Amino acid sequence: MGKYSSLAADIIKNVGGKENVESLRHCVTRLRFRLIDESIANDEVIKNMDGVVTVMKAMGEYMVVIGEHVADVYDEVCSQLGLDAMQAENKEQKNAKKKSPLEKVLGTIMGGMGLTLHLLCACGIIKGLLVLLTFVGIKPTDGIYMLMNAAGDCFFYFLPLILGFNFAKKFQIDPFFGLILAAAMCYPAIQNVDINLWGYVVNTTYTSTFLPILFGLLAAVPLYKWFDKVLPKMIKGFMTPMLTLIIIFPLTFIVIGPLANMIGAGLNVVLTSICEFSPLLAGLILGGCWQIFVLFGIHGVLTIFAFMDLLAGNPSQLLAFSYGASFATCGVLLSIILKTKDAKLKEVALPSFISAIFGVTEPGTYGVTLPRKKMFAICCIGGAASGVVVALSNLAMYSYAGMGIIGLLGFINPDGPNFIGIALSAIVPFVVSFVLGMLVYKDSDYEYLNDVVETDIKSVSKEEKTEEKKEAAPALLKEKEMLAMPADGMIKPLSEAADEAFANEALGKGCLVIPENGNVYAPFDGTVRVLFPTKHAIGLASEGGCEALIHIGINTVNLDGKYFETHVQQGDCVKKGQLLVSFEKEKIEQEGYSCEIPVIITNTDEYLDIVEKDHDRHVHGEDMLHVIR
Repeated sequence: MGKYSSLAADIIKNVGGKENVESLRHCVTRLRFRLIDESIANDEVIKNMDGVVTVMKAMGEYMVVIGEHVADVYDEVCSQLGLDAMQAENKEQKNAKKKSPLEKVLGTIMGGMGLTLHLLCACGIIKGLLVLLTFVGIKPTDGIYMLMNAAGDCFFYFLPLILGFNFAKKFQIDPFFGLILAAAMCYPAIQNVDINLWGYVVNTTYTSTFLPILFGLLAAVPLYKWFDKVLPKMIKGFMTPMLTLIIIFPLTFIVIGPLANMIGAGLNVVLTSICEFSPLLAGLILGGCWQIFVLFGIHGVLTIFAFMDLLAGNPSQLLAFSYGASFATCGVLLSIILKTKDAKLKEVALPSFISAIFGVTEPGTYGVTLPRKKMFAICCIGGAASGVVVALSNLAMYSYAGMGIIGLLGFINPDGPNFIGIALSAIVPFVVSFVLGMLVYKDSDYEYLNDVVETDIKSVSKEEKTEEKKEAAPALLKEKEMLAMPADGMIKPLSEAADEAFANEALGKGCLVIPENGNVYAPFDGTVRVLFPTKHAIGLASEGGCEALIHIGINTVNLDGKYFETHVQQGDCVKKGQLLVSFEKEKIEQEGYSCEIPVIITNTDEYLDIVEKDHDRHVHGEDMLHVIR
């Protein structure tokens, strides 16, 4: 059970259960739910949970304020709910107008596939196990083999039905219409049969495909919505799907579907040609760059193309080249676990190592290796080594069983497995990364990160955090520190903040800055501990041990980085007065957001008092807060 499993389970229960959760995301300090019915959430119960600061509601979001460990709690909640795909779907719909048609199509495919990826892995594992069963005397004609083969093949064979439901839901029409359209396309009596329509003969199949149903629904959606709008309420419930099906199904079967299959076949030819041109080079590049692709989201597009190979009944080298990335991460994490003296780093690296064994590399990547750039580079080197092994061994994936150790089953060739090559594809990246990690890693290279393994702003337990900070704090601390103004503008009491979580000092004491322009500067000499991806908040630690959160605007997390530009990176050392973030104040205010800047001392408990400067206009660099131990 994870560290936050109990807290996550209690939160899920008291927001109304999984059925009441529409989507979930998080910002610097809080879980941001969109609930179907907020009235059934138990606000007081959640507020009184150990590990929860408070509960807030604003802009249609139900916010559970967690603090420093919000990312870890978020991961645990998502793990228990399986909300990643739902979150992506919600965000995609929100930002749909900003995307190009190609981005919308790719996003729909990834979202539709993502909702059922665990089922894809399950069926892929069954297919891999079936090959192993043939080595212990089980024959393809045996009853148990036939049943298990059906269980393994069913997902792939009926994939259009699964995706039809998911795609229709994403397009905001009745998901069962998508299911019915796909079922008609996969009807057994019309697969691979000559069908003569007014002299035009069609012979095709749509089982084990996904582009035809996607393109068919893209054509169906505007027609479906038009019928739903113009037909009388009394009859549109059955007439809308009936009329749409009568028009779209023949059109999809005769024109749209064959065109989609041609596009899919063409893409397969292109990718196969690239891999066959120089398998060694392809393995080196894809294996070495896979984790970089993951960071930029490119891996999703490549995975789609790989699935097209598998669905066409062809093995995929594209997935095989990228497979060793998780084992490379394992090797680096193990070397860090063995070499580091930092207990907090070990506390994060150990569970990350275990999750990476099973193909989940994000905790290890974002929490451990990426902030330590040399270690991330070693992960890429290990991945490249695996890609070379795959190329030299002529390995490919014959079914998708996920990543990590279980994913090895996907490499099993029914016509004769290369067990040595399969084993080496996992062992080589692990050993290469482990050895390099043991040679390169030094705690002294990353002292500025040793207290920042967990990545947000306030502790789950104030008492626990106080004790940890006392142990980890520098031996010589100043009795008094001064924080300078981070922006030109007025100082106001924190109690006047528009956000209750700041105003009631739930996250710590501080003050409120009303900025005159869009520049935010460092209030002291120190280190950037946290730089949130949406760029609206930055956490700093001074050389004297003061920890400050500068939160630009209220609810500006919703802008997802729009109008913000960062000038530093997480882990950078900064000097007082150095430009940290710039933002377009007028445009943010035009979007309806306040640009007020709460400045919070997040380790308030370690100080006897925090005294703010007079409430007046000041320029950046002038004194703002005294923090006294």
